[in-house]
Amino acid sequence: MILVEGLFDLAVLWQCGLRNTTCAFGKQLTPFQFAQLCERPDRLVYIAFDQDENQAGQQAARALALRLQTVGVAARIVSLPAGHDPNSYFSSGAATADFAVLLEQASSL
Repeated sequence: MILVEGLFDLAVLWQCGLRNTTCAFGKQLTPFQFAQLCERPDRLVYIAFDQDENQAGQQAARALALRLQTVGVAARIVSLPAGHDPNSYFSSGAATADFAVLLEQASSL
């Protein structure tokens, strides 16, 4: 499962064929959203939050990955190029294969 922040990020990944994607509508999950991510303990969650200049997206991704791991759900953090979110990454010319490489390189805590 790929978790992104917003609807445009979700839409671009769906357009690229990455259908196992959902969005958080921001950096914070509601208790219900978190519970949904934790429904399957065998799930692997790729967190592809914005690469904000002020580090807000990266900090939120790390905190969420830690939170997921504490309840037994594997999480990986996707590192997009500086200043990008998934939508702007694809808008700048990236292809699905480029994003697949980022998924392969995603790090755990």
